[in-house]
Amino acid sequence: MKPPRFDYVAVRSVAEATEALAQTEDARILAGGQSLVPLMNLRLARPRLLVDVNGVRDLVGFGGRNGTLRFGAMCRHRFLETDPLVHQKAPIFAETAALIGHVHIRNRGTLGGSIAHADPVAELPALLVALDGRVIASGTGRERAIPAAELFAGPFTTSLDPTELLTAVEVPAHTDGDGGAFSEFVRRHGDFATAGVAVIVHRDASGTCESLRIAGCGLGPTPVDLSAAGEFLLGESELGDGAARELGKRVAAASDPPGDVHGSKDYRRDLAAVLAADAVRRAWQKAGAARRDPGG
Repeated sequence: MKPPRFDYVAVRSVAEATEALAQTEDARILAGGQSLVPLMNLRLARPRLLVDVNGVRDLVGFGGRNGTLRFGAMCRHRFLETDPLVHQKAPIFAETAALIGHVHIRNRGTLGGSIAHADPVAELPALLVALDGRVIASGTGRERAIPAAELFAGPFTTSLDPTELLTAVEVPAHTDGDGGAFSEFVRRHGDFATAGVAVIVHRDASGTCESLRIAGCGLGPTPVDLSAAGEFLLGESELGDGAARELGKRVAAASDPPGDVHGSKDYRRDLAAVLAADAVRRAWQKAGAARRDPGG
């Protein structure tokens, strides 16, 4: 199928983009187009105007200061996967981006687009929740920060105003003692995840777990914050198989996944248990390795 008729404008600045959004009802941002264009071809999305932000240089880039990492919204998945500085400063982004679709999708898809699309099974929104990050949104003459906990309002729905443009993503900087892992199950390589779990662990100089955050995709109508399931591990210096399995059970119990042709609710809960146990083992090990070898 082909999309219905629409108008198109290519902008060169954030101000031009927000002005176009404000002036036209039912305008949509065109970034990577990996979700929007297929929806338009199926006529499930019928925007009157596409605002192409691929030429906005201010939306590209990655850096950090004052304990915060900032990603431009137009960072491509492939950039997150392969950039040496991302591997050094934000390794969990590189690991997670590599899980997304096929390489041609990662070549076009963007960080900001994935988060703004808010697909409940998408990896990057869940990672944002696990990292307790936030997005920066710009409107006409204003800018605001929206914490991940307040961003996702429902399936494919965010608290962004229709006239706002997501311009950047900010997360706490990776430090010595941090370890992260993302585990997911897909039916075939490149498919959407049936379920996924992100775990972020911080261990102090003695190896004790100081913080542990967990989020899931495919386990609810939005990316789900499951951090409460891991509170029993705070203050622990060792993670045995029994503790990892217990975490998995608690994550499964706290999840409320949908049931569909790809898997029942109980099946997805079982997946959540296995994925959470795997992710916490790997994140815990990475956190300890980071303490032993901060330069590695």
